Amino acid sequence: MKKLVISTTVALSVLFSTVGVSMPASASAQEIYATNGHKFVNTAKSYIGKVTYRFGTKDPAHLIFDCSAFTQFVFKKNGVNIPWGSKAQTSFGSRVPSKSQLAIGDLVMFSVSKPGQIDHVGIYVGNGNFISNTKSSGVVISSLNTGYWSTRYITARHY
Repeated sequence: MKKLVISTTVALSVLFSTVGVSMPASASAQEIYATNGHKFVNTAKSYIGKVTYRFGTKDPAHLIFDCSAFTQFVFKKNGVNIPWGSKAQTSFGSRVPSKSQLAIGDLVMFSVSKPGQIDHVGIYVGNGNFISNTKSSGVVISSLNTGYWSTRYITARHY
């Protein structure tokens, strides 16, 4: 019986090694991340011109949000639960070491009131731009590297 098991095992090993059977590789974390990141960005973009900004508000039924309620809403639409509040969202995921390492879908955090204090959040869309819900313009795509936001960037988070 032992010889039969060993010869069957050897025969199967030779068969599979010569036939070249390979199992499909599972998607890398980076590929999954890129797919999710694009989903977040596409969802956020679909709300341009449809959302009203109101500080401290989370009203999905009427599409009235502050910046962090909007990012929370977008993530939840894609099956990811994150906390409400720009400061609370800095504890979500892992820290992005530098702007040059941002990936599509990362949360980007800013200081707009007190220097160094995180009080605005958006979603990185790529090419140095991010999307967020702002008091002045509603949901808008802005540059991280020029204009108003360039000096207010604090940190970012991978989810």
